[in-house]
Amino acid sequence: MPLMNVFHDGDGFPRIVLADPSGSSAEVLLYGGQVVSWKNERREELLFMSSKAIWKPPKAIRGGLPVFFPQFGNLGTSERNGFARNRFWTIDSDPSPLPPSNNHSSVDLLLKSTDEDLKIWPRSAGKLTLIPRVRNTDTKPFSFTFALRNYLSVSDISEVRVEGLETLDYLDNLMRRERFTEQADAITFDGEVDRIYLSSPQKIAIIDHEKKRTFVLRKDGMPDAGMWNPWDKRAKTVPDLGYEDYKTMLCVDSAVTETPIVLKPLEEWKGYQELSTVSSSYCSGQLDPRKVLYGF
Repeated sequence: MPLMNVFHDGDGFPRIVLADPSGSSAEVLLYGGQVVSWKNERREELLFMSSKAIWKPPKAIRGGLPVFFPQFGNLGTSERNGFARNRFWTIDSDPSPLPPSNNHSSVDLLLKSTDEDLKIWPRSAGKLTLIPRVRNTDTKPFSFTFALRNYLSVSDISEVRVEGLETLDYLDNLMRRERFTEQADAITFDGEVDRIYLSSPQKIAIIDHEKKRTFVLRKDGMPDAGMWNPWDKRAKTVPDLGYEDYKTMLCVDSAVTETPIVLKPLEEWKGYQELSTVSSSYCSGQLDPRKVLYGF
């Protein structure tokens, strides 16, 4: 049977541990509603956490899957990447029903304020699924941008390639958000990257050649995709990131950024994200993107 337990660790953060019979598990903090661990059935950690992460409010925790709401980046009047990631959430005592599933453990977390209602359901059974909802409970409309930042653990960033974003337009945050078109057949890394790919597909593949493992990111309701790695020079300016941490991490985000969402009173927005991994025997050659991205 799936299990859910709540622990109060020495760091002062209540955390929820979800486990299923296969041996896979996830850990979710009430602080920020943030997934900080996702392990497969072999107990291998699939998410990156900074070696210098600051586990003390009100600082956001660098790594895992933080929630960026009500804005992504500096696109708005709120603080950078919003306030949801450094607020304490609660376990929802009256959750909305999830679709039927077999042996999937889940938890509903709730962040309430006068203007928004955000829910997330992380599930662990070989896949990690998050379903964010934002509801306008006020009498006036409001707009927001949103992102789920996915800190993925990789063997060596220089051996990673991303498929599915070729030919897309992107905003380059290193060039004052200038708009470019991706020219590469697949994205590889040899320096700092901070981009937002626009109108991206619902499925993106992140291929780790050394680990012979591919992350598959599926999303809906979040048309854009962020990508970030600070590389060596920028990493040294980030106080809660180890100098060498950039080598074993890559952020690929599900986002709504180019066109903000506008909710009228009592309207609700819902997104969907699913992370999974597939084994790969590809060590140096290209992975045919049709197999992972389109299922054939």
